[in-house]
Amino acid sequence: MNIKGFRRMLFGEKMPDRNDPKYKERYERDIDAGRRFAKATRIDKAAAKVQGFANMHRTLFLVIVFGFAICGLTWNIYRLTVVYRHHPTRRTATEMQDSVLRERHKMLSVPHVRRFDTKESGTERPE
Repeated sequence: MNIKGFRRMLFGEKMPDRNDPKYKERYERDIDAGRRFAKATRIDKAAAKVQGFANMHRTLFLVIVFGFAICGLTWNIYRLTVVYRHHPTRRTATEMQDSVLRERHKMLSVPHVRRFDTKESGTERPE
């Protein structure tokens, strides 16, 4: 990869201008595709309704938008503090191995208990 390739990767390509004849056809095709997508998914109608609500109730719309943003910021700060204060118990590999060995030792040292609820033993379950 040459220097020009690195420069293009770092800085990107020049943004096409909509008035540039080189990109005009591509720009119009992209705009048309976006409009068709918005019409098919009815995003255009939803955006028009939101815009109409915002025009009629400016203060309420701003309260809703900024309230949502403030709630999101508050939630992120809360989660950061919860994660920061969380101190899980740290166990070494030796401690974990010892606890596994202790559990296995308990299982081996407990006497085997017969179950009376099976028909194979030939006895009925006491009541």
